[in-house]
Amino acid sequence: MTPLFQKSVPSPGGLRLLDRRGFLTHAAHGLSGIALASLLSQEGLLANDTAPHRPSILPDAPLAARQAHFPAKAKRVLMIFCSGACSHLDTWDYKPQLIKHHDKPMPGGELVTFQGKNGNLQKSPWEFRPRGESGKYISDLLPNLAELADEMCFIHSMTSKTNTHGPGENFMSTGFTLEGYPSAGAWVTYALGSECDNLPAFVAIPDPRGIPQVGPNNWSSGFLPAVFQGTSFNTQQPISNLATPASVSPQAQAATRDFLKLLNDKHLERNPGDTELSARIASYELAAKLQLSAPEVSDLTRETAATHAAYGTDDANTVKAGFARNCLLARRLLERGVRFVQLFNGAYAMGEGVGNWDGHKALHDQYSVHAPILDQPAAALLKDLKARGMLEDTLVVWTTEFGRMPTFQEGSKGRDHNPKGFTVWLAGAGVKRAHSYGATDDFGYQAVANPSSVYELHATILHLLGLDHQRLSFFHNGAEQRLTFVHGRVIEDVLG
Repeated sequence: MTPLFQKSVPSPGGLRLLDRRGFLTHAAHGLSGIALASLLSQEGLLANDTAPHRPSILPDAPLAARQAHFPAKAKRVLMIFCSGACSHLDTWDYKPQLIKHHDKPMPGGELVTFQGKNGNLQKSPWEFRPRGESGKYISDLLPNLAELADEMCFIHSMTSKTNTHGPGENFMSTGFTLEGYPSAGAWVTYALGSECDNLPAFVAIPDPRGIPQVGPNNWSSGFLPAVFQGTSFNTQQPISNLATPASVSPQAQAATRDFLKLLNDKHLERNPGDTELSARIASYELAAKLQLSAPEVSDLTRETAATHAAYGTDDANTVKAGFARNCLLARRLLERGVRFVQLFNGAYAMGEGVGNWDGHKALHDQYSVHAPILDQPAAALLKDLKARGMLEDTLVVWTTEFGRMPTFQEGSKGRDHNPKGFTVWLAGAGVKRAHSYGATDDFGYQAVANPSSVYELHATILHLLGLDHQRLSFFHNGAEQRLTFVHGRVIEDVLG
């Protein structure tokens, strides 16, 4: 019969722990391991160090500059967003086979896409030529930007999750096709704060023709604290309500601000952790500073005649001149420490393809209007950043919501939506120059070499800013939320 209780026999490891010297030795080793792990984590050397990292935000200074996770190559970001899905096949992605098979059926059968059936393959109406020392083939549609091919790092294998403009804009700007999520600019300012205290950390500059299709969602703070939302203004529509009424003297205004600050500080003390309150107080304080800084940064008369001529601010094409002034405003914001500038080219108020790159019906005629508006001003902005030494620590991202088909739509002379493969390019801090990554197939229909996603683009942008996309998070609805959700990787091959 087996006894109910048996005398247990310690294991060899257990016997060593019962020995006083053995116990102290093991304890010392354990503490040493913990210390080593902590040091490795601080240096970013742990392979699986993906613990959530929520930046420490001061309630009374939510936009104060904060440390990155590791040394950064870029201090700031300029994103040039061409609304309407600019065709990669008529700009950056040279396809000799598309030229060879022009006006022939696409092998594999007809395609049915966003608006219906497609016709035959169609080469670009614009010639592609080798550019710069690299010999990169870029079309004649954007000759000024083409001259800068040696500065650019092309990702020719970008893909999207949607073929619809609104969700496509959301996905490119926020990482989600649905509305309600923070934009990339909001995540960056949440993580890093601002290098200036008299201008917004994140500025969105809408096109002179209007706003993109989902409008403010492109620069929304989503579920992040409201203070990280982008501030929208351009040279045509300056920030509203900054001027002091003539009846209020400077002395009275200063006294009012001081008294209001006293009340706000006491109210904040009674409501710790209220991010909406701290954001509102911070926005009021920033508004007071903007009364002086915003008119100065928007005053383009301070620029030389040569600078205005380079950008084209006085062009006879009033839309081009307006976009040129927006590009010059973007440079002035960046050089004053604004962390993230989102510059839009194209708007939706005017209808399909009229004021944007949505070339369904008459691509040649519509792109011939849009290209000059973008080309000279954007190229001048890139050259200006380089001439001032700012390209060394500014990351420039050119993007759009998705690409276009290699065919013309049946019965039209335009291209339908194509999320299966398109091009974005990077320039500046931390990326390779004159480099191409990934590829679409022979006709430019879908990514076949190193397919990439918007998640990977966002992860790479964050990495260049010294941020680990797997660690940067915000606790919302019971879960750690990220810009890249549960996806993404850094595209190491584009890093310089």
